[in-house]
Amino acid sequence: MDKTLAWLWLADAVGSGCQYAQELLTLYPDPAELYDALRAGTEAPPACLTPHALAQLRDTTPFDYEERLDHCLLSGIDVLTPDEGVYPDRLRDLTDLPLALYVTGDIACLNGRRYVGMVGTRRPSAYGRQAAFDLSLEMAKQGAVIVSGLADGLDSEGHRAAVEAGTPTVAFLGTAIDTTYPAANVKLRQRIEKGGGAVCSEYPPGYQGKQKGTFLARNRLIAGLSEVLCVAEARIRSGTLNTVSHAESLGRPVLAVPGSIYSAQSQGTNELLRSGRAGVLCQAADVLACMGVESESAAPEQSAFAVEQTSPDAQAVYAALGPTPKGVDELAAATGLSASRVLAACTELELYGGAQSQPGRRYVAL
Repeated sequence: MDKTLAWLWLADAVGSGCQYAQELLTLYPDPAELYDALRAGTEAPPACLTPHALAQLRDTTPFDYEERLDHCLLSGIDVLTPDEGVYPDRLRDLTDLPLALYVTGDIACLNGRRYVGMVGTRRPSAYGRQAAFDLSLEMAKQGAVIVSGLADGLDSEGHRAAVEAGTPTVAFLGTAIDTTYPAANVKLRQRIEKGGGAVCSEYPPGYQGKQKGTFLARNRLIAGLSEVLCVAEARIRSGTLNTVSHAESLGRPVLAVPGSIYSAQSQGTNELLRSGRAGVLCQAADVLACMGVESESAAPEQSAFAVEQTSPDAQAVYAALGPTPKGVDELAAATGLSASRVLAACTELELYGGAQSQPGRRYVAL
């Protein structure tokens, strides 16, 4: 019997995020032995198995997975199992490690590199988007493999930056390995795979099982592979904070980019900093220092300020600014915005490099 078939048989029965996966590995390093034991009925099944998992194991055989394995081989999908040297070493720390990991791209990037997680909101501000891209770009140039989830927003920015730097990047999916979500990221996925990176999933091609919770389940894999987890921008209630919790449970350092106190997108990151759950992330050197890596130039490259990438309020305020300092009231009169909206816009422009504050809450354009 091909041992991979036994792994597929076991992984399918216990499902993704199995809390007793590590315990099963200890009892049966070779799942074919479990199959033989269940078929012979010579010993009691492992107590950790749920009734549902045990019933499926008894109702199926490893040979039922031959068609799936053949499909993977013909489709260029690697199936990695914990008994193989190519299996990601850093995922072995997880009590709920995947018993079968489906991978497209280059599996060589899953071991022997330095790994940095970059996560954040799917609906970022221009500031958060730029911060995620610039920081990821500089870290990738220093050789770090950016790890994320190929989702909209800041996940995508991290992957794009790594691709631009010519460095492998790893994406963990919450969908079947042959499904790209969102579909708009198909081309980005292809660039990842062709650039020496890898796309990974616990879910086989054509997966039609439970959908609820699959994206939260993959968050533990992002945290697991990462040496340091970076949060570029996150709301106070965000799936990103679920990834942070996994990183904390695994003892991975967490760093967060400070954001505007007026921005809802930064409430989660600012709370991580305020509560001490995360260290401050302002430049790539902060991350590399956590990893014990020296950087020749760890500050992110400053992109040219582009006012069209800011909010409508910020664009209106920027148009009213000039080289002479102007106060909030003067800007409110010039733009027709309330003082609070002007102040929020000025903060956004400051963070994005378009304005600078002066004494007395006055601002000049840069």
